[in-house]
Amino acid sequence: MAYHGPSYGLSRECQMKSQAKFSLERAKEALSWVEAVLGRKLEIVNNGHGMRDQLDFAYMLKDGVVLCELINLLCPNAVKKVNHPTAPFKQRENLELFLKGCETYGLKSQDLFQVNDLYEHKNLYMVVDCIFALGGMAQKKGSNVPRLGVKVADENKRIFSPETIAEGGKFIGLQYGSNRGATQHGIVFGNSRKILPTEFMRN
Repeated sequence: MAYHGPSYGLSRECQMKSQAKFSLERAKEALSWVEAVLGRKLEIVNNGHGMRDQLDFAYMLKDGVVLCELINLLCPNAVKKVNHPTAPFKQRENLELFLKGCETYGLKSQDLFQVNDLYEHKNLYMVVDCIFALGGMAQKKGSNVPRLGVKVADENKRIFSPETIAEGGKFIGLQYGSNRGATQHGIVFGNSRKILPTEFMRN
């Protein structure tokens, strides 16, 4: 990864907002799920101190090998060839293949992250969200893996006949207002009050 130096101004503000969205506990939960699916512990390059921050989280996944192995277990042959060399362009290619595999598995584009979000440490919280989305999709598909996140809802597609659709076009949506029940009963606009001599006599 190229060194970009410190950020200033708006770039610094965006970086701070991104870091604030990253939850270390949520990231640990995501990695624990990945380890459970893979059936092995992931290596952390910090002398055995465990995952301490988002940089440790990024270094464990940035080469894309673990993520490619993960998607291949959930969706066999989603990534046909996993690159193991340390060349940066090969690592980026692994991440791209993982993201394509996620789409094949059923994830939507809004569930995915960009390669630079992980490789350049820009929006690591989106990587965590993507792993949680994978966990939810795995539940929907009935995969024999531990639970993570919220199960993706099943589609409940409705099919209406042309007659039903035509009937629906006759109703005015409430967002446009409603005139049901409105009448002119009791309205006396335009009438003047009549003062009769008998009213003075009562006083």
